[in-house]
Amino acid sequence: PFIFNQLQKDLEEVKELLVKATRKRVRDVLVAEKHKLEMEIKNQPPPKPKDTAEEEKSSLGGYTVKINNYGWDQSDKFVKIYISLNGVQKLPAENVQVNFTERSFDLLVKNLNGKNYTMTFNNLLKPISVEGSSRKVKTDTVLVMCKKKREEKWDCLTQVEKESKEKEKAAYDTADPSEGLMNILKKMYAEGDDEMKRTINKAWVESREKQYKGDIPMDI
Repeated sequence: PFIFNQLQKDLEEVKELLVKATRKRVRDVLVAEKHKLEMEIKNQPPPKPKDTAEEEKSSLGGYTVKINNYGWDQSDKFVKIYISLNGVQKLPAENVQVNFTERSFDLLVKNLNGKNYTMTFNNLLKPISVEGSSRKVKTDTVLVMCKKKREEKWDCLTQVEKESKEKEKAAYDTADPSEGLMNILKKMYAEGDDEMKRTINKAWVESREKQYKGDIPMDI
């Protein structure tokens, strides 16, 4: 736009000079310059009303928040993911977008209370039908409906979750039952709050004390 405006101003000045010029040589130079400026203006790209990306950005406003909390369940035909977002039902329909592929989907909620919200699920456990999948906006909730390609039960949502569960199961399924129990306690301790840690520590100390007393000969 800046270059376009400058060329327009140059052309206007050349036209003014042409009106005043009387010498043929000077007029010829000005006419040539006038023609050159008109061609340059003609070849300039038309000024854009507003860049589309910028327009979208300004309409979004605020910043983007990644959604981590959700609930899910399933029927024979669908896997349903529930995402809680206060006031989402007040947005225009086009502000809630979901893109599906056979093994993934991503959600974008634009300009909800000055923020944008995104959620991405990659490596879904099983393939879904892109055409049959959809989203519904309810009061304070977005429901993502993933249409199953085959009517079968899903044990979890993603391949990563499945692998994680299998690793945990392998850790607990040991030949020694006490070792499996120890692994469970270690996991509970690592993931627990302070109260849980205190409880496990107390149980551990009491267990050691009982074991120690049991090892002492009775005649001492």
